This record gives sequence, C-alpha cells and structure tokens, in this order.
Amino acid sequence: MEGGCSAVSGPRGDADALGCSRFQVWRVVEPPPEYPEPPVGTEDALSRRRPELWAGFDPLGPGDLTGLSHHTADMGPRIDFYRNTYSLSGTGARRPSLADLHEDKRDLPPVPGILDGVANGDGVLSSEETERKNASSKDGLVRFGWIKGVLVRCMLNIWGVMLFIRLSWIVGQAGIGLAVVIICLSVVVTVLTGISMSAICTNGVVRGGGAYYLISRSLGPEFGGSIGLIFSFANAVAVAMYVVGFSETVVGILKDKDAFMVDPINDIRIVGCITVVVLLGITVAGMEWETKAQVILLIILLIGIVNFFIGTVIPSTPEKRARGFFNYQAVIFTENFGPRFQDREGFFSVFSIFFPAATGILAGANISGDLKDPQVAIPKGTMLAIIITAMVYIAVAICTGASVVRDGTGNTNDTISSSTRCNGSAACSLGYDFSACNTKTCNFGLMNNFQVMSMVSGFGPLITAGIFSATLSSALASLVSAPKIFQALCKDNLYQGLHFFGKGYGKNDEPIRSYILTFFIAVAFILVAELNTIAPIISNFFLASYALINFSCFHASYSKSPGQYLLNCWIVVWM
Repeated sequence: MEGGCSAVSGPRGDADALGCSRFQVWRVVEPPPEYPEPPVGTEDALSRRRPELWAGFDPLGPGDLTGLSHHTADMGPRIDFYRNTYSLSGTGARRPSLADLHEDKRDLPPVPGILDGVANGDGVLSSEETERKNASSKDGLVRFGWIKGVLVRCMLNIWGVMLFIRLSWIVGQAGIGLAVVIICLSVVVTVLTGISMSAICTNGVVRGGGAYYLISRSLGPEFGGSIGLIFSFANAVAVAMYVVGFSETVVGILKDKDAFMVDPINDIRIVGCITVVVLLGITVAGMEWETKAQVILLIILLIGIVNFFIGTVIPSTPEKRARGFFNYQAVIFTENFGPRFQDREGFFSVFSIFFPAATGILAGANISGDLKDPQVAIPKGTMLAIIITAMVYIAVAICTGASVVRDGTGNTNDTISSSTRCNGSAACSLGYDFSACNTKTCNFGLMNNFQVMSMVSGFGPLITAGIFSATLSSALASLVSAPKIFQALCKDNLYQGLHFFGKGYGKNDEPIRSYILTFFIAVAFILVAELNTIAPIISNFFLASYALINFSCFHASYSKSPGQYLLNCWIVVWM
C-alpha cells in the first residue's frame, strides 16, 4: 500500500520488518499480505521508510524475491491490464493512455502540437478528438467545407480586379506571348506554394491563423511572426487595391453620364471610402453572412465571364470597330503577339502589376480555423482553384489579344477611303485608320481603355456586374483574411502590446479589433487612388510570404525531420 509501511511475516514464521518505499514487488504465487497503517510521524520524509524496521530484514529469505535491491510498496502487475479487451468485451474498449492514468484530462482542451486523438500509438481516436470534431455542432460554430470555405473563396480572390480591368492592358503592353508567360510564371509560383502549403497542412493539426500558423509551427513562432506581420499587412493593402478597382469602374460609369462629384481622382477616394465601410459592416456581421455573400458574388462573376466569351463571337458593330474590336482576326493576333511597352513599362513592371491577380491562393488557408477539416479542404480547394483560374486568365488574354487592336480613336468616320494611304497596321487592313493615335493619346484599344472586356461582351452591364462581383468579393476575402492572421499572431504574444488586437468576440471568436485596424490601413491606401501604384507594393509582400512558405517545406524535408513531407525539397528551394 503506497503511503504506508508495516511489519511483514514471511513464510518462515518470523516477523521481518519491512518499510515502505516507492516500489514493492511480490511473488505472484503468494498474494501480498495486508499492511496495517503505521503510526503517524514514524516515517522518514525522504525515503518513506522506518529505519528501525529494516534492522533484521533479510532480502534473500524464501518468502522474498531474490536479485532485487529494493522492495517496493506499489501494487504488482495485474494480468487484467494485459488482456485483449476488444475480444473480451466486444465494445471497442481501449487501454488507458498516460494522461488517463495520471489524472483525468477529459475536460481539458487539447494541447497544440500533440498528436490529438491517438491513444497508445494505435491510431484509435480518443474522446478528446471526437469532442473536437463535434465541437461545431455542439457549440453552434459555423464551419465550412472545401467548396464554400476554400474553392469559392480562392476563386473569387484570384479573379479580382486584374481580370476585368488590367488584363487587357497587360496584353497590350506585353503582347499575347509575354502575357501568357507572365500568367504561367505566376501560376508556377502559386502552384509550388500551394504544394508546399498542402504538404505542411496535411502533416499535422491545422488551427486558426492560416499561413502564419503554417510558418510559425514549421520554423518557429519567432520566424513566423515576422512574416505574419508582412502577410497580414499585405492583405490589408489588398483590400484597398480591390476597392480602388471597384471605384474606378463606378467613376467610369459616372463619367459616361457626366455626373462627377468633384473630379475623377477624388471621386475614386469618396466611392472607395464608402465601399470599405459597407464591407466592414458585412464582415463584422459574421463569417456566415460573408460566405453567403461570396456564393452570390461567384454566380454573378461566372455569368460575366461567360458573357465576355459570347461577346467575342457576336459580329461587332461600327461603334465597336471604331473602338478597336473586330472579332477574331489572324492579322490582329499576329500584330498583338509581340510586346510594345510604353510609358516606361517593362516586363517586370508589368509582371508586378499582374501578380496580385494570382495571390488569392491563401484565401482558404487564412480562415483555417473556420474549416471543418482543414487538412483535406486546403489542398483540394486550393489546387483546383489555381487550375481553373489559370485557364480562364490565359483564355481571356488570348481572346482579347486576337480581337482588339492596341489603339482606337472611337470615331466611326475614321475609315479607309480611296484617298487614304494604309500604314500597314491590322486596323488599316480591316478598313480603319487609327494613325492619329501615333501623335496623340487615344481613349480606346488595349493600351488605353481599361473597360475592354465590357466593350467586347455581349451585354455590357453584365461585365460591370462581374467587375463589381470580382472586386467586392476579393475585398471581402482580404478584409477577412488580414484580421484572422493578425489575431493568431497577437495570441502568440510575440510582440508586446499587440495582444490587444487578439481578443475575439462571439461564438466564432471574431477579431473585431483587428477588423477595425485593417479598415484604417485600407482607407489610407484607398486615398492613393492609383491602382498601378498599389499593385507593385502588394506583389513584394506576397512574394516574401510565399518564399517563406516554400522555405518551411524545404527546411523540414532537408533536415529529415520525423514528420518530413512527401515532397522533393529541391523542387521549391529556388523559391
């Protein structure tokens, strides 16, 4: 009996004194005798034995085990603990884990970093894992699957402002060939990052914090903390970029109606600030409302994309031909295949403007804490979203480059007459003279008109609705992602004073304070009111984040850690 000591009569009949120590083993052929309680105050505090009772003790007596230097007071082994409980009970009983034997841990939350739900290494889920899996249904938490939580969110964030407003301009500057190269290069970066992220998130438990959680749990919180700040700031600035793209479209509509409030730049600022206030209200209302809005916006966006492809085969009107749209023409494809950079633009400057269009791949991972099964949802939804969106980007780039010339006057009277000398351009061979654009700035064509997709489409208002859908949905996704990442960073308490923004509210632990901080950062960049200035800033932040994610995977694979990923580390080391 632990905690007690007694005098024991051996089989020889003489009373041998035996004190209590931490361990006591008896022969299985003879059950251990009952120990009487010792008098209080007679034990030594260190050894828990009474020295005077050990004076005449013979450890080699016939009633004692030989070969042991210590006699213990703990209970000996019992065969019941080693039985096959599955075959006896048939009820799926399991052997107790170390936590169960030590003390009752069932009411405590699982500790991060431990293999949750596996008892004794046999792969059987424990009650803690079962309770964690059913937490959403018990507590009323909103959890999303891989389609709503990852695929829809990533597609909407990737199909952002660049698809409708800047992709045609990129084709005009870089040409069809280099535009496809820019898209493919961006896809290579995102695919490698997606593979690395999938390898990391399927290698352990994924909780809230998205990319920050993946990096900090792979390279350490200090390493992940620096990139967490950069990535959350990049998402906050991305809100401004998408809102500015939305505001440009609204101001363009107002310009057509001659309904300026102040002037184009200040109108963009006014519309942008009003828009971000409305978006903040939607996100503060909760993730469930935000996800419902995302699904509706995706439907509108898909209708707009289909409307564009239908418009490319509808015979163009004289007004559209004057603006540079001639349907699919081999001569236009040939002329637009090569680059023609203007206004001090180059390959890398155009790439930096386009790259934010591919940065939505982490939109699903950024809300990993709100997913039902992040280990399955993140890889499946992210990789499928990259494939679908890349195909659409390439298709739109080729279609616009093969049907719209670089410059157009918009004047229906600029047609080729018998007295007009053709300058050899594609427009000239198709009956229009746009040579005036060589000496002055025109308002139409790939190089000058940001609303080319709306002009080409079968029904312009649907493209406008698609632009609104793409920009607002991407802004919503970034407005949710930035606070979620920053909240996880603040909860780790790596930087003093930032824990104030880590407090959550409501059943879904909504980071209201981080929402407000993101709002003010977005407003500050909305006041810039220039999309081509904001986009390169975001590209640097996202490239740094992706490099750290790839390095996390490379480091774990190269160091031969026990949980190394099934991925060749040298595939992503160049990132």
